[in-house]
Amino acid sequence: MEKLKIGIILGSTREGRVSPQVGKWVLEVAKEQNEAEYEIIDLRDYPLPFLGEKGDEGAIVRWNQKLSEMDGFIFIVSEYNHSISAVLKNAIDSARDAWANKAAGIVSYGSLGGARAAEHLRGILAEMQIADVRTHPAFSLFHDFENMTIFKPQPIQKETVRQMLDQLLAWSKALKTIR
Repeated sequence: MEKLKIGIILGSTREGRVSPQVGKWVLEVAKEQNEAEYEIIDLRDYPLPFLGEKGDEGAIVRWNQKLSEMDGFIFIVSEYNHSISAVLKNAIDSARDAWANKAAGIVSYGSLGGARAAEHLRGILAEMQIADVRTHPAFSLFHDFENMTIFKPQPIQKETVRQMLDQLLAWSKALKTIR
């Protein structure tokens, strides 16, 4: 059986974002396990029009094609006003069938570890028929970042990410059988 394909979605596009640092670190931890193929999917590479507005239809097609290639996802989520970013919500809403019957892990960060954004995201994912796994690595801007801008995770976080990956791979493998 070929390896599962897992997309690591960077959920922020703003200037000065730290999601690329977090995503790269998660990718490095994931590659240590060598059980799937992982790919960073940066929302900056998909300038999606807001749902219902005119814009680059080609970006929507490319976005859906990329999602369709994946067996599961890891969402790198920052907390914006107790929720997820508008660009991430729009990206989720810009696809439907490509999400169904896949699994996801959530890695969040913020002043409270991004917990409120992660909980909000869980409800959205359920509506899209994405099964999110229980283990949820949450990074504190105060303890896992230097000056709130340079990602330096606490050592314990690596084990939490490994647990999330184990759950994500098991669920992704199981859900692949029904797609």
